[in-house]
Amino acid sequence: MRRYIFALVILLPILAACGVLAPEVTTSPPAPIVLPSSTPTPPPAPTPTIYIWPTAPVIATPPAQKETNVPSGDQGLFSVKMHPDSALYIGDQVSLEVIAESDDDWQELQVQVEAPEGITIGPTDFGTHGIARRPQATLLWAWDTSGLSAGDYTLTFSVTPGGESWTETVSLLSEAEALYPEPGAGWEVKESDCCVINYITGTAAERDLTDLVAVLEVRAQSVSQQLGVEIDEPIAVTFLPRVLGHGGFASQEISVSYLDRNYAGGGAGNVLHHEIVHKLDSRKEGEFRPSLLVEGLAVFLTGGHFKPEPLLPRAAALLPPAEGCERVDPTNTIDISAGTTTACALDWYIPLGALADDFYFSQHEIGYLEAGALVAYMVDTWGWVDFENFYRDIKPHEPDPESADNEGGGSSMPIETALIDHFGLTLDELEEQFVEALQDEALTPASVYDVRLSVEFYDTVRRYQQLLDPSAYFLTAWLMDGEQMREREIVADYLRRPSSAENLSLETMLVAADEALRSGDFLQASHILYTINLVLDALSEGTPNPFAHALAADYYAIVKLLLADGYQPQKIQHDQASARVWATNNAPELIILSLARSELGWELLMEAQ
Repeated sequence: MRRYIFALVILLPILAACGVLAPEVTTSPPAPIVLPSSTPTPPPAPTPTIYIWPTAPVIATPPAQKETNVPSGDQGLFSVKMHPDSALYIGDQVSLEVIAESDDDWQELQVQVEAPEGITIGPTDFGTHGIARRPQATLLWAWDTSGLSAGDYTLTFSVTPGGESWTETVSLLSEAEALYPEPGAGWEVKESDCCVINYITGTAAERDLTDLVAVLEVRAQSVSQQLGVEIDEPIAVTFLPRVLGHGGFASQEISVSYLDRNYAGGGAGNVLHHEIVHKLDSRKEGEFRPSLLVEGLAVFLTGGHFKPEPLLPRAAALLPPAEGCERVDPTNTIDISAGTTTACALDWYIPLGALADDFYFSQHEIGYLEAGALVAYMVDTWGWVDFENFYRDIKPHEPDPESADNEGGGSSMPIETALIDHFGLTLDELEEQFVEALQDEALTPASVYDVRLSVEFYDTVRRYQQLLDPSAYFLTAWLMDGEQMREREIVADYLRRPSSAENLSLETMLVAADEALRSGDFLQASHILYTINLVLDALSEGTPNPFAHALAADYYAIVKLLLADGYQPQKIQHDQASARVWATNNAPELIILSLARSELGWELLMEAQ
């Protein structure tokens, strides 16, 4: 028997974002507001702040070119995930993911669940889930717990054929124990000129709704101009009060994470712009849209991926190191901020054919940066009209049944066929010209380390998700049909998330790392990321005190202190003697707290004025 003890989990309110923190809610127009003819002009290099931590950071080794999903939960033939995450309460409509831990022979399987009160759920076929196409049976909102009493309940799972059977014990808490903002929270809708906006009451999206509407109007108008598409049908946008994936998805509607403790970084304006490009792009002609160019177009028209960025100069940092380049000491702030043009590149470039054929399983930040830079290069070289004619004319590849070397399934061959038709180039020839253009870009230490740490940051985010917030992991994210959720008045799937002291400590550290990186404080960002990975290593290995590192210990102590006083920390800034914390307390409004270190540890002084 496997046992889920939900009663022991401390569930804290999931609240969200304001312009004080990472999400961007400025209403100023994005760059570019109309179709750009080249990549945006790079901003001035920021000056790093003084490095205050005594332990030198360790820069991670280059990332692997593949990302794989690591299942969480019990290992065996099957594992089970239950939703909503964290605690379960009477009245929940519980969903079950029964995951086949082997890739073999799951296609013919079915699962059936015997729930309390004589309820039979299923049988349900196994299929695939998410970008990763993970094999699983998904029993969506299958167990309605309304009318039950608080206590322990046993679910019996049976898989046929094969006869595998097991039980799961679940603890249901009373509805009265649900924490803010869930009691009374519900879906609301706001209509604007461009969009239909869905949000949950009691969250930051409701708090900042006026600003969000303004951002949406500016971004939607910008994309409409860029793509030449009139918004004759409103764009449906849902603001999520939790992190899912990298913070944005586009399907029937756009879903964007909006919360104070947005540990995945990324400004709300950038993410919205990117996803609106996808929506309006899909309304134009095009028989086959390769992911390489779909995502590259969105990055290009947004002016960057997670932030505004000069695409070709940053993509140049991915090339192999040039002869005679200088490797810069990452602990030397003077070297990093110097204007030398001989900094060594990272040797992380992914060949275009491989990237086109396996885009979403390539290293995420490298793939998106390359794709955006490629589109920028093509528009610079041939102009927008010729690029778009090529892009809209790509057709799916039809394999020759008589040729063993002409199998279908990838995107590189359709791209190459259209390249030859429109520009007289093969994909290899395009790549040769593209790489030559990147080699002409000057590489500064600041640009190289910014790219390096951006990749390291998001690799760390995904590692955290796989270990401690698996429903958020982008390849298998628990992203629901928003229309169905609203019809069923379900909010718990998005309001609840893992919220232990361990989760909040690591998430506030990720927020701090993102802030340091965006400000150009590479040493601080590197040190925080190094520390987070030490904690994740320790948690993976079952080390008794995973927060033993001094920096991690401070975050953990501050988080536990504030949780005990009823606060939920969203952002922490601190040095050796004092700390300043942005927190919430049963309301979406942010409270700024002052703390000081004493001989006894960290102490809460007062709410800052």
